[in-house]
Amino acid sequence: MPSIGIVAPQSMHFAPPLSLQSGATIADYTLVYETYGTLNAARSNAVLVCHALNASHHVAGTYVDASGKSDPKTLGWWDNMVGPGKPLDTDRFFVIGVNNLGSCFGSTGPMHVDAATGKPYGAGFPVVTVEDWVEAQARLADALGIAQFAAVMGGSLGGMQAMAWSMLYPDRLRHCIVVASTPKLSAQNIAFNDVARQAILTDPEYHGGDFYAHGVVPKNGLRVARMVGHITYLSDHDMAQKFGRDLRSGDYQFSYGVDFEIESYLRYQGDKFSEYFDANTYLLITKALDYFDPARAFAGDLTRAMASTRAQFLVVSFCTDWRFAPARSREIVQALVNNRRRVTYAEIDAPHGHDAFLLEDARYMKTMRAYYEHVWAELGADPAHSAHSVHPAPAVQTDLEARAA
Repeated sequence: MPSIGIVAPQSMHFAPPLSLQSGATIADYTLVYETYGTLNAARSNAVLVCHALNASHHVAGTYVDASGKSDPKTLGWWDNMVGPGKPLDTDRFFVIGVNNLGSCFGSTGPMHVDAATGKPYGAGFPVVTVEDWVEAQARLADALGIAQFAAVMGGSLGGMQAMAWSMLYPDRLRHCIVVASTPKLSAQNIAFNDVARQAILTDPEYHGGDFYAHGVVPKNGLRVARMVGHITYLSDHDMAQKFGRDLRSGDYQFSYGVDFEIESYLRYQGDKFSEYFDANTYLLITKALDYFDPARAFAGDLTRAMASTRAQFLVVSFCTDWRFAPARSREIVQALVNNRRRVTYAEIDAPHGHDAFLLEDARYMKTMRAYYEHVWAELGADPAHSAHSVHPAPAVQTDLEARAA
C-alpha cells in the first residue's frame, strides 16, 4: 500500500517545569511531533504511537528533498503499519508520533542549550524515565485538546510507554497495544545495555559528555554500542539465513579485519548509527529502559501494579525474540487476567527476532489490522464517546494459548 505521502514535523514549547522521577525538573522544553489523518469532531479517534530506542516522532510518510519531491530515504520507521488502508488506518484514525525528551531528533535533549548555563546540557541533562516521557506526552495531548486516546500503542520501549499510560492515566486511553515488550528488563538485558554504555563512556572522544565543545563525536563508542544492540535485535535463525559463515573475500585473511559477512554488516550498522545518533541520548534512553519496572513499587507484584488499568489490551510477542521473550509478554497478560481486564494475546511464529515488530510479517499485520477494526467498530458504535467512559471489563476476554502461526 502507498505511503501517507509527504509529512512535516511540528513542535510545541512548554514553559512550566516538568517534575521528573529523579527529583530533578526541566523547564522551557520543546517536544517535536507529527500527526497523520484527521481528528474527528468528538476528538475520540486519536491514537498515540510511542517510539523505541533509536526511533523518533517520524512514524510514517516521507520528507521532501532539496527539489521539493518526496525523498524515499526518509520513510517513517513504522510506515508499513501506519497510513491509508494500513492496519492503523489514517483514513479513520488521527495518529500522533512524539519525539521523547532527551532524544536527538528535535525534542529538547543533551545537545540543546541549557538556558541556565548558556551551554549544551551534555551529560548534565537529567536522567529521564518511561514515566517521565508519559507525563510529557500527556501535556502535549492536553495542548492538542485530546482528553482520551482511542489507543496508545508501542513496540519494545514504546510498549513500555503504552503500559505506563495504562497505569498512570487509566481513563485517558480505551485501548493499550503492547508489542514485543516486557514489564521489566532481565539481568541479561541490563548487562547488554551497560556494555553499550561503557563503550561510549570510555571512548576518549566522549570528554565526560561535553564532546560538543570539542567538536568531536565518540564514534567508536557509538559503533560498538550499536553493534552490541543490533546483535540482540536479530534471531540466530535470521542471522544464519542472512549471513551464515559467508566470507567477505572468499577466504580467511589471517588478520583482525573483516573476514565474515556478518562482521561487515555489523560494522556498517555501527558506522551509520554513529553518524546520526547522539551519545548522551543513547546513555539516557538505555537507562530509561533499565529503570522501567512498575511492579517495583508493589513489592514486585505486577498484578497489583496493573490493578489501576481500565483499558482493553492487545499484547503481541514473537517466538524468536530472545531479547523480550514471549514469556515476558505472558507475564503482562497474566497480570491483566488476574485483574479481569479484557486482553487479546498473539504469539507470532516469525523468524526475525526482536526486529519482527518493525517488519511486515503477514500474520502480524493481520493481527494488528483485526484489532484496529475492533477499535474502529467500537468508535462507530458510539462516535460521541465520552472522555470518561472507560470501564473495567465485566468479564475476561483472553486467548492465552492462541498462536498466530
